[in-house]
Amino acid sequence: MQGQVSFSDLGVERRLVHALQEQGITEPFEVQREAIPDGMLGRDVCCRAPTGSGKTLAFGLPMISSCERAEPHMPTALILTPTRELAEQICSVLSPLAWSVDREVMAIYGGTSYSKQRRALQRGVDIVVACPGRLLDLMSNGTVELDHVTTVAIDEADRMADMGFMEPVCEILDHCAFERQTILFSATLDDEVADLVDKYLVEPVTIEVGPKEVSMDSMQHFFWMVRGGRKTEMAGDAVFRSGRSIIFCRTRAGVDRIGYDMEDYGLSVATLHGGLSQRERDRAMRRFSEGDCIALIATDVAARGIDIENVACVIHYDPPENGKAYKHRSGRTARAGAQGVVISLIQNSQKRSSIRVQKEVGIRCEFTPPNLEEIPKNEIDHFPAPDRSRRSNRSSRDNRRGNSHGGRRSGGRNSGGRRNGGGRNGGGRRSGSQRGQSNGYRGKSHRNKNRSSAKSGKGYGGRSEGGNSDGGHSNSGRNDGGRNHRGHNGNERSGDHRSGNRRNNDRSNNRSGDGGYRKGGGKGRSSRRGDQGGNQGGNRRNQRRGRGSYSKGSSKKNFSSQ
Repeated sequence: MQGQVSFSDLGVERRLVHALQEQGITEPFEVQREAIPDGMLGRDVCCRAPTGSGKTLAFGLPMISSCERAEPHMPTALILTPTRELAEQICSVLSPLAWSVDREVMAIYGGTSYSKQRRALQRGVDIVVACPGRLLDLMSNGTVELDHVTTVAIDEADRMADMGFMEPVCEILDHCAFERQTILFSATLDDEVADLVDKYLVEPVTIEVGPKEVSMDSMQHFFWMVRGGRKTEMAGDAVFRSGRSIIFCRTRAGVDRIGYDMEDYGLSVATLHGGLSQRERDRAMRRFSEGDCIALIATDVAARGIDIENVACVIHYDPPENGKAYKHRSGRTARAGAQGVVISLIQNSQKRSSIRVQKEVGIRCEFTPPNLEEIPKNEIDHFPAPDRSRRSNRSSRDNRRGNSHGGRRSGGRNSGGRRNGGGRNGGGRRSGSQRGQSNGYRGKSHRNKNRSSAKSGKGYGGRSEGGNSDGGHSNSGRNDGGRNHRGHNGNERSGDHRSGNRRNNDRSNNRSGDGGYRKGGGKGRSSRRGDQGGNQGGNRRNQRRGRGSYSKGSSKKNFSSQ
């Protein structure tokens, strides 16, 4: 019977068979039964197979069997992948098998150190698993040469086409050995993939496994009408009911925000998007794969090429752009004959585009209010606790962004911004705590305030007790005062000089003792009273001249005697 075929029957050598048995792999999948024999004979293979069907071993075992030892900077086998995650996944699957026959596998992709990759290639790497961009960079600076590559495997070729990698892939193939074996795997074999096959594969053996497209019949589809403010709540409840889930968002910022919201909701989640470092991405994949978190929140970077078992539910937090994206996302569940649930959270403005997606996919679902009872309930013995390090990271991030000290314009969480809330802990440049003086002048500009800030007879000062000294012109910095008068407390820099204009502060500090600029200490009073001086609110310069203060409405200094 076909189900009793072993890897030895397919021509795989004994050492590799033993390494597979140590991992509990004893019987090949369908795609492996079809592709391995021709691969072992050195023929070009063009295979259409869905993700998760066992493709990695289908091209990896023949490649390891025929791979020769590499010289420095000159690998002998190459695997091209569209994403970092897929490259790392293939490397982790093939490394222990290659080790059993004294071969080495290395993953090359962007976002990691060049020097580490250079050192490994200089030492000699037999099989390179690479993303096209970083590989071309290393080729251009002479770190790697492909003249000795005699076996090339292209995985997820249709995804390569979607991401615009076909031209780099062709350039890489042109640099490989002319006499080589080329193995191509793809979910579809049309359009650009067909052109690639015609150009670079020689009399390929064509193999087709599974349905031509992701089957929507093995999934339950729900389109729930939800207000934007309730999306997180409904997604969290669906995860609690379904168990292991993947939540797809459109943007990186959305992934991070929903990740924190889900942690606050009591769910342990991992986040995955292109803005994370490779170490953070690897950690997220490892946590979700090993069951350390119950949900993975990701952009479409995780929609293709990642094979994660036992995903019970896929949630489209942000609806996909088209039917193809819907299939790729939804294909993370209902794998290998299992059942799955797909939930789309739809707002009123997104209903029309969702109808179009349904037509492209070939399904027809009603748009209904959320009903958790419709979802099959999975009995989960234990939900992992939320990751506390994420919360501490969020706090430190918020502090760096100014939540403790205020932003630049609209103010932070505690004190207010630079414009509407304050310097660091106090008033701002414009309004903030200056409102402590109810009669303070609220002029049109910072400069005008310095020139004529006392229309109502009160200086516009810091909080009700502190401007320059006792309500004079200030921007109310750290110590409830701007730049204090040197003679008042002996400390010229006790205020936060950053929150105001230094020149204007100096002008104000030198001229006002008790109330900033005043019209002789009160409305209708003269400023000639030399005995009162600056401490009675008069302007020293004006007192010496025997004149009043600046009059409103003039661009020049208009001194008018009382």
